[in-house]
Amino acid sequence: MKQFLKHWLLPVFLACSSIGVAQASEGGIPWDKAPVNTTDLGSLQNGAKLFVNYCLNCHSAAFMRYNRLRDIGLTEQQIKDNLMFTTEKVGDTMKANIDPKMAKEWFGAVPPDLTVIARSRAGHQGTGADYLYTYMRTFYVDESRPTGWNNLAFPNVGMPHVLWELQGMRKPVFQKVEQHGHEAEVFKGWEQLTPGTLTPAQYDREVADLVNYLQWMGEPAQNQRVRLGVWVLLFLAVYTVITWRLNAAYWKDVR
Repeated sequence: MKQFLKHWLLPVFLACSSIGVAQASEGGIPWDKAPVNTTDLGSLQNGAKLFVNYCLNCHSAAFMRYNRLRDIGLTEQQIKDNLMFTTEKVGDTMKANIDPKMAKEWFGAVPPDLTVIARSRAGHQGTGADYLYTYMRTFYVDESRPTGWNNLAFPNVGMPHVLWELQGMRKPVFQKVEQHGHEAEVFKGWEQLTPGTLTPAQYDREVADLVNYLQWMGEPAQNQRVRLGVWVLLFLAVYTVITWRLNAAYWKDVR
């Protein structure tokens, strides 16, 4: 019995404990629901433009090729003219030009590859798209940070706010409340310090398009897979009815 507890139940208990710690360490504020629709080609095209102009400077998408953007309605010439700044071949992958050593020195870590970021960031609060949508909308000015920016969804993040010109500069407003006999600060809203080039609603729409593209990029064949899956299920349903009737006809005389 002791051997059973030692070799089987203890590892399971430790594994469950580690999962709980990992979820508790996510921290930050509750995630907002991302308005993702990977069938909206206009949104995906705008998201691709935002990704290339604002994200690809530091982050790569090393498992995504430029020519795959034809799947969202862009021609090869449009891709070359508007989205290719780091390479000359449309068949190349989306790689950033930044030197990893310099990036680590500037930000404290090498910026991660974003090819499957929307699939890898899922947590108990929601999907990876929900996290990214919340993350890109909760940057705020923080002079104590090396980059001058902090984030409510990812406290003490090393990444600066690359979309700050669009959103403007903000700071969070907290309210002190009593929770379980202790004083705590609860996030109540934002104070706009300087205006951005977009209104809050317009900025949220741009972030939604960017997240929509990141979601699509994680699995470009997802829509095709879903459509094919529907036809497969319909075929199986029809074939099941035919098989059932054939089985009944075959055994009718035998019985």
